[in-house]
Amino acid sequence: MRSVGILSLGCKVNMYESEFLINELKKHGYEIRKFSDVCDVYIINTCTVTNTSDVKSRKMIRSAINRNSEACVVAMGCFVEANKDLEIPGLDIIIGNKDKSKIVSLLDEWFLNKKIIKKLYFNEIVEFEDMYINEFPGRTRAFVKIQDGCENFCSYCIIPYVRGKCRSKKIETILEEIKDLVNNNYKEIVLTGIHTGNYGVDLDINFHILLEEIVKIPGLRRLRISSIEITELTDEILDVIAKNKVIVNHLHIPLQAGSNEILKRMNRKYDLNYYFDKIKKIRRIRPEIAISTDVIVGFPGESEELFNQTIKTVRDLEFSKIHVFPYSERKGTKAMLLDGVVPITFRKARARELLNVSRELEINYMKKFLGKQLEILIEEVKNGISYGHSENFLYVKVESLLEHNNFFLVEIIDINYPYCIGRIV
Repeated sequence: MRSVGILSLGCKVNMYESEFLINELKKHGYEIRKFSDVCDVYIINTCTVTNTSDVKSRKMIRSAINRNSEACVVAMGCFVEANKDLEIPGLDIIIGNKDKSKIVSLLDEWFLNKKIIKKLYFNEIVEFEDMYINEFPGRTRAFVKIQDGCENFCSYCIIPYVRGKCRSKKIETILEEIKDLVNNNYKEIVLTGIHTGNYGVDLDINFHILLEEIVKIPGLRRLRISSIEITELTDEILDVIAKNKVIVNHLHIPLQAGSNEILKRMNRKYDLNYYFDKIKKIRRIRPEIAISTDVIVGFPGESEELFNQTIKTVRDLEFSKIHVFPYSERKGTKAMLLDGVVPITFRKARARELLNVSRELEINYMKKFLGKQLEILIEEVKNGISYGHSENFLYVKVESLLEHNNFFLVEIIDINYPYCIGRIV
């Protein structure tokens, strides 16, 4: 029996794909080990969203090669797509974002011939590569990848160039996959993709149609959307959210910048007025909803004044959490040609300041639920303490031994950041 260690870097789509690889390899007799163990095969599902991602991807490839020089080392994904001339001594199989599902046959070929295999298609990907998962061992939350690719072409982003055009999984396949997961006792399903809200653009259907079908699935307790653009939260989608409590009280809606000047430079498809108006509409139908976001700081042209405007904007929008990213230059993107480059030291300082604001906003949101009752899905139990998330993604700690992967009603009695402290009702 050959052993394999798999490392997934970056986004939830990569996480889903890596879980698919684990399932496929187990079916074909591979022993799944930790990536840090000595294995016969190492697979690194890489990321290239920032310079840091590139550095980590390359470092993890080299660490696998150094751990066992006799192993078959596989690099796949976005870092590979962005570096098509990648050559590292000891790297045996190189795959982009197509043919990941063929991992078993590729490994069979390598063990037979011991020759380097390179599968790159130079953005010729035109079909959705079907993957299907019916279990996520050890997890209470299951991910379902519904689409791939992005055509937004934000000026800072390399992802459209490495993931290709938008393409979607057939609705029938998605529904069957979710039914299987629910039947296997997964209470919460997370829909994920590179451009999730653009689902169906190639199938002549809309995302709201998919949501309407999913919420009908018997036994599904929670449905979460991993991320969605503000421009894709159509009236039809908001109507589905308003009418179906299965869809959780949390949306992650990227903002990216808190000034119209920087939004325009980023080639985002909205201005602040549009964003504020849509958030107001969402809160009218779900008054206590958690809205988290992404913000990039230090983008070319971001003066101190514009950064301060971003601080004001995120406070006014009252986000429940902000994922903060210092701007990272990506070769091949339009932002590389922009003037007004912000020094890296300024980017890092602004990121720290915005993270402090995020913590303040998180605590403010938590305080709204003091004395209120929330249903918690228990995800971890250790040392007599149970941990889980509410539907609005509050992380709750309960000093009781509670059953894993079950729901419990708790009263929020205190806050000890990053936890809310709960007591069983």
